[in-house]
Amino acid sequence: MKEKFHFIGIKGSGMSSLAQILFDNGYEVQGSDIEDNLFTQKGLDQRGVSMFGFSKENITGEHTYIIGNAFNDLNEEVKEVMSKKYKSYRYHDFLGQWMKKFTSVGISGTHGKTSTTSLLSHVLTNLYPTSALIGDGTGYGMMDSKYFSFEACEYKRHFLSYGPDYAIITNIDFDHPDYFQGLNDVLDAFNHFADNATKKVIVCGDDAHTPKLQKYKQTVTYGLNEGNDIRATDIDINPKVTSFNVNFKGEDQGRVRIPLHGNHAIQNTLAVLTVCLLEGMSIYDVAPHLMTFKGAKRRFNIEEWNDAVIVDDYAHHPREIEVTIETARQKYPDKEVVAIFQPHTFTRTATFLNEFTDSLNKADKVYGCPIFGSAREKDATLTIEDLLNLIPNGEVLTVESIEKLSSHQDSVLLFMGAGDIGKFIEAYKNYNAMQQHA
Repeated sequence: MKEKFHFIGIKGSGMSSLAQILFDNGYEVQGSDIEDNLFTQKGLDQRGVSMFGFSKENITGEHTYIIGNAFNDLNEEVKEVMSKKYKSYRYHDFLGQWMKKFTSVGISGTHGKTSTTSLLSHVLTNLYPTSALIGDGTGYGMMDSKYFSFEACEYKRHFLSYGPDYAIITNIDFDHPDYFQGLNDVLDAFNHFADNATKKVIVCGDDAHTPKLQKYKQTVTYGLNEGNDIRATDIDINPKVTSFNVNFKGEDQGRVRIPLHGNHAIQNTLAVLTVCLLEGMSIYDVAPHLMTFKGAKRRFNIEEWNDAVIVDDYAHHPREIEVTIETARQKYPDKEVVAIFQPHTFTRTATFLNEFTDSLNKADKVYGCPIFGSAREKDATLTIEDLLNLIPNGEVLTVESIEKLSSHQDSVLLFMGAGDIGKFIEAYKNYNAMQQHA
């Protein structure tokens, strides 16, 4: 009889994905979480996975318990599991064991993990049986998979539980200031992660901080700059498609096209191509599947809405905001770019206040939504006004004042944030629809 699993915190982005993988592999899966409907639970709903509110009554001893990293030992279900000494794993510990069944690729980096994991998973799935765990709540497990593509998060050094065959590092930046002491602390974590790779470490050589990593014999670099092992050359960008030649260690591999924009999208694609080339695939096998990629959830998701273009993006770090604005300008060079930003956590907002200012100032107009605090944080005195006071074209936006956005005709509205920015999108759509029928 196959093992049964109960996930404590099943709606977490990684937890949801892992639950879907186990379900697809024929295991009985259920879980508990908050009652709010989250975008990460879509795959669980589609599979008919049972989900409950937190209660120690859910802990019966007939399951193996996988505990989400967001929940400490004070959670009533976690407390019950521990007191009864039932078989259990923390999420990252279970994942570290599960990946040993496959040729595994762990995608890490301060930014771009989800987009790169999504693209790699899409390409590999079209070529070989592949299982994938993506940080947007997407997960799937094919029976007898050859490859396992998964997102490896650096927060609290959880990714040190993993020993992938290939470790991708998209970039390194200071983030999660509630845990990391500074950039050197982040670099130390990534050095240890790279050291765990059993075949190759694949690193974006264009990044300002990845050159500070220790030099590993098995390192392969990718990027746009000269000196990288795999490079994009002869880049052509138009509003619909980006195309470029791929050069691997001095030899031209062919030309590819992607339905994406921004240097980061080219770099992410090069990371994917590096894995494929190292695994003996040809560019000509891979190229057709690049153009069918639809993107990751909440990563520059576009929706045309009456006279505006709505973009929903997870950007919540200054560097990510800058990249999102750059992408909008490449794809829509003739449109006004309006940034609607909801800061995520008081700690991050306070730490990067000046950097947020610099990034947001690259938009034509900026609206700031009230800060979305983390459950881990205590009450803070910082407000969205503290950020907007540093931005000449900044203005507060609430759900109640959403009509302010109607003044931006034929514009790109960039809704950015890792909290509940989606409610502002819905409020805008509802207001716009009412005006259309007035």
